[in-house]
Amino acid sequence: MTATTDGSGRPSGAGTAAAGEATGVRPAGGDAGDVARIAEDAMRRAADCLLGRQDAQGWWKGDLETNVTMDAEDLLLRQFLGIRDDGVTEAAARWIRGEQRDDGTWATFHGGPSELSTTVEAYVALRLAGDRPEDPHMARASAWIRHQGGIARTRVFTRIWLALFGWWRWDDLPELPPELIFLPPWFPLNIYDFGQWARQTIVPLTIVSAKRPVRPAPFPLDELHTDPARPRPPGALAPAVSWRGFFQRADKALHLYHKVAPRRLRRIAMNAAARWIIERQENDGCWGGIQPPAVYSLIALHLLGYDLDHPVMREGLASLDRFAVWREDGARMVEACQSPVWDTCLAVIALADAGLPADHPALVRAADWMLGEQISRPGDWAVRRPHLTPGGWAFEFHNDTYPDIDDTAEVVLALGRVRHPDPLRVDIAIARGLRWNLGMQSKNGAWGAFDADNDSPFPNRLPFCDFGEVIDPPSADVTAHVVEMLAYEGLSAHPRARRGVAWLLGQQEPSGAWFGRWGVNYLYGTGSVVPALIAAGVPAAHPAIRRAVDWLASVQNEDGGWGEDLRSYRERRCIGQGDSTASQTAWALLALLAAGERESRAAERGAVWLANAQRPDGSWDEPHFTGTGFPWDFSINYHLYRQVFPLTALGRYVHGEPPMARAGARKGG
Repeated sequence: MTATTDGSGRPSGAGTAAAGEATGVRPAGGDAGDVARIAEDAMRRAADCLLGRQDAQGWWKGDLETNVTMDAEDLLLRQFLGIRDDGVTEAAARWIRGEQRDDGTWATFHGGPSELSTTVEAYVALRLAGDRPEDPHMARASAWIRHQGGIARTRVFTRIWLALFGWWRWDDLPELPPELIFLPPWFPLNIYDFGQWARQTIVPLTIVSAKRPVRPAPFPLDELHTDPARPRPPGALAPAVSWRGFFQRADKALHLYHKVAPRRLRRIAMNAAARWIIERQENDGCWGGIQPPAVYSLIALHLLGYDLDHPVMREGLASLDRFAVWREDGARMVEACQSPVWDTCLAVIALADAGLPADHPALVRAADWMLGEQISRPGDWAVRRPHLTPGGWAFEFHNDTYPDIDDTAEVVLALGRVRHPDPLRVDIAIARGLRWNLGMQSKNGAWGAFDADNDSPFPNRLPFCDFGEVIDPPSADVTAHVVEMLAYEGLSAHPRARRGVAWLLGQQEPSGAWFGRWGVNYLYGTGSVVPALIAAGVPAAHPAIRRAVDWLASVQNEDGGWGEDLRSYRERRCIGQGDSTASQTAWALLALLAAGERESRAAERGAVWLANAQRPDGSWDEPHFTGTGFPWDFSINYHLYRQVFPLTALGRYVHGEPPMARAGARKGG
């Protein structure tokens, strides 16, 4: 179905609502024509709003909000390196204080439970900023920390930060020897068994673990121990016959090895780790486009004698400054990473599906920028796929070492919606992206995010790895996006696509939903998988599709929207339950529309909820965190999700599913 536009090139309809004009014009459940009209009005306003946010270079980027550990650890890094200044400290403290709850604690996501390690790190950061232990907000925090067991109950990463200043003993942390760098990829536990985010963090931490530095603490933290005279109560050993017990005892052996490790071998290992780190520094000075590896890499290299004026250190520190988002009130929030490629491809899909002409200048500019971001050199993924030609896209501005399968699939889908003045250039880029993604399929027929077959059972069992996912096994959402990409490129009959479809069908929960690894949660998984299966030729009448439709209808909120709380990752009773949000309502609506349910009561109510929840400027408010870095442990509020996904859903509600414009264009892969 071809969309029409007005003379400005915007999706057809009346002009944008004036500021202050109400956008929720009717309740759900009326005439279908009325629903279509208000959906079109909302779609038009949303498209105008999104177009206004495009950078002159062609990209989009929304803030990527996580939690205050990013800000606290940024201050601790600056304290460790001796470069902390009053301006940055006060701006960071302003943000951290603003995120504190009435009981003195901090959470890792909006409306989430108080979290011990986050609260400890935030407290220490505020102490660096000059807040006093007896200040009411600090006293409430320290009392809660002690009630939860104090510093001794925090995660390993928090205690590493404390050990850097003598607030915790290195002997009471899991050992991480730098000799790990020597273990070959075929060894049962080596650095390439870790997911890319964990790998980049662990390698520099092996140097830190070997060096065990301690900088003078600027103040004591006795108020955070349940018993300052006995701050480190011994932990119980698990049975030796268990995996946990085995790795606990292996860690004790590594602590003994630390005392007798040959100095020459250790020095060679640390230098090898340093070379590994430096080889992976990106053109912008960062590592992997994410903040944690950059922080630990800077500490590790500093410990090996790299001064702050060394180009590697200087550019690394400068890259961290680019993660800072300065608020109008003077607060400074640190992003864990930045998402321009992801945001841009999703914005292009949303605008195209909303009826923007395929040759609209905004889409062509975005395509030009994305084409310039395609990666042409091998990265760590080549360890498992040494003969595969590069061709993927990363998530961030600069991250050539770690392109990801999800971004590559969505960029290809986006490029396929643009009528570019140089179609051959686009075809070549798409062909390279297709070939790379096909080559990154895991043995089970599915796709992970960054690596193939990154599913070793051992890394998650290490005592060191007590926070979040450290491996990158295939997921339903990433696999669905690859299958959808293959279908739109005419490759739905390709053997690799059929294996992906079979794997997805086998992953459906008894409820009819699919688990969401990179978005919250079953709404994201289901909203990703159903459109992919339909695009790949699975009929809407297929039992798997009907079960998914029934599940979505069963979890729709009374207000017509959908929402799912992050607690669903831990509590099954929370699956599909939560306050309605714009992005999650859009995911549910996308699945229903793909399944042919446009005329259903559930789809109409969902479209009306989006229209009623829209703000006068065409945007949506969404304080809830609907993205994940690690399910439950590290949550993300992508500030552009609230815009691109509702626009995509409303566009498809108004114009129908996007045409298979490129179907049949590819004969192989």
